[in-house]
Amino acid sequence: MSENDLLQLLQRPGVSATRIRIARWVESPAVQKWVVAVILANAVILGMETDAAIMAAAGSWLVALDKLCLVVFLAELTLKLFCYRGHFWRSGWNVFDFLVVGVAVIPGAGAWAVLRSLRVLRVLRLLTVVPGLRKVVAAFIHAIPGLSGVMAVMAIFFYTAGVLATRLFGATHDEWFGTLGRSLYSLFQIMTLESWSMGIVRPVMEVHPGAWLFFVPFIVVTSFAVLNLFIALIVNSMQSLQAETNQALRAEAVVAHDEREALLDRIEVLAREVRQLRESVRRD
Repeated sequence: MSENDLLQLLQRPGVSATRIRIARWVESPAVQKWVVAVILANAVILGMETDAAIMAAAGSWLVALDKLCLVVFLAELTLKLFCYRGHFWRSGWNVFDFLVVGVAVIPGAGAWAVLRSLRVLRVLRLLTVVPGLRKVVAAFIHAIPGLSGVMAVMAIFFYTAGVLATRLFGATHDEWFGTLGRSLYSLFQIMTLESWSMGIVRPVMEVHPGAWLFFVPFIVVTSFAVLNLFIALIVNSMQSLQAETNQALRAEAVVAHDEREALLDRIEVLAREVRQLRESVRRD
């Protein structure tokens, strides 16, 4: 559910005008741009905190600025919770923001120290604030059903290739293909094209000259076919979402046009009645 849908839910009897005004202010482009600026500044601060020299020189200032950014995020979430109440949780983007910001409130000592370090996830709020990034994430989520099928095919192919590689090359190259787990990891490295030729395939070919008959088709299928299919599904999902958005906009435009025409007809009828009333008054 988008912010516009949440704002529409507030347009009902019983909702105070104050909540509506605050919600419109929080969701306004000016405020959202300011939030984006705070997120970017917080990302820079979190990056600087990883440098020991910078922390030694200005560590207290960076910690104070980080807490100030957290206050801004908490204030935004508090205002949204006040305005939307239970409807706040109906938006997946709001739930994501709540979880990401909530991690930063966890105490930084004891067993919670590891989770406290996850406050860097606040940078991911850019995915929910910037409309362009949100469209990409929505397209990826929309493509998950199709991607699951591709991943299943890829998993079957990987498993088959892993078993085959273990049987073919495990005896002579135990480090890479001695077990099924090692074979799957080595094949994943080969799929990413990271040092696949000089690092793995050519040493294997010194013992098994015909090994290229296994590795070349594997690379063609995984790196060029399956991964490109991943990209195609995501692009197709983005196009589908854009088409749905355009269709919704056209439908809204048609409804607005019909309402405008109906309003004009009503105005024309009223004008005709006023003229008739004036004529009757003149005759009297």
